[in-house]
Amino acid sequence: METSPVEITRLLAAWGQGDKTALEALVPLVHKELHRLAQRYMRQERPGAPLQTTELVNEVYLKLVDCSRVRWQDRAHFFAVSAQLMRRILVDLARSRNYAKRGGEAIRVTFDKALGAPEAQAPDWVALDDALNTLQALDARKGRMVELRFFGGLSVEETAEVLEVSPDTIHRDWRFAKTWLRRELTRGQQP
Repeated sequence: METSPVEITRLLAAWGQGDKTALEALVPLVHKELHRLAQRYMRQERPGAPLQTTELVNEVYLKLVDCSRVRWQDRAHFFAVSAQLMRRILVDLARSRNYAKRGGEAIRVTFDKALGAPEAQAPDWVALDDALNTLQALDARKGRMVELRFFGGLSVEETAEVLEVSPDTIHRDWRFAKTWLRRELTRGQQP
């Protein structure tokens, strides 16, 4: 039986107001979805990646516990923040690996490949993060929309609700952002 988004929102609000028992009740309700998000990211990693799905979820939990007094809007907001934390963890890990190797194994991928198309190599989280940061600087809403849709796994309707725009706007922004990010990620590559 699936938990109601209203119940999750109620627990998030209580947790944001300092109720530790709300957090204890919330964790089992959101764990499955957080694990699904983490699996989505980890499917794209190389075999033998230094971080496994459960470890990624645990890292997110540790960071979320530090987010005391957050004014959680609703379930979608919680999962968007969680996805953003996963993105930060993976990008930081990729940056440290690339730094350690001095860029020796940095791999460039297109946005479509990063979206989950079968690929033998892991996506370049650093290049994707850099491109997304550039997009956010140019158009904050489109950048946030990509974060919610791609990293957060939110539906068009959930993304529209969080950003307070219409689903049609999300569809248009998604088409634009994919094209723009594809161009940014393939810039400088040989045809």
